Amino acid sequence: MADPMRIRAQMAGDKANVRVLMSHEMETGQRRDSAGKTIPAWFIQEVTALHNGKQVMSAEWGTPVSKNPFLQFFVKGAKAGDKIAVTWVDNKGDKRTDEATVS
Repeated sequence: MADPMRIRAQMAGDKANVRVLMSHEMETGQRRDSAGKTIPAWFIQEVTALHNGKQVMSAEWGTPVSKNPFLQFFVKGAKAGDKIAVTWVDNKGDKRTDEATVS
């Protein structure tokens, strides 16, 4: 299992500013190791975000996304104390979900 995501959700006027730092190697499948063998592709394919259980964001990613990706988005109608859950799924079937409370 991957390391936990760092999620910060803070009110900014009438919406919540959500910032997520994901821990993932994000290999493209084009690099080679020291022995000259191709390193297999390993990357996040899908990211979703839920606000109090309702989906508010989804994204499909591929190999061009950098190692340990950073994501920022806004959620309209959020209030302090609401829950934001972020989930990612990679091309090997690994999955990670973490949650934060809007402050």
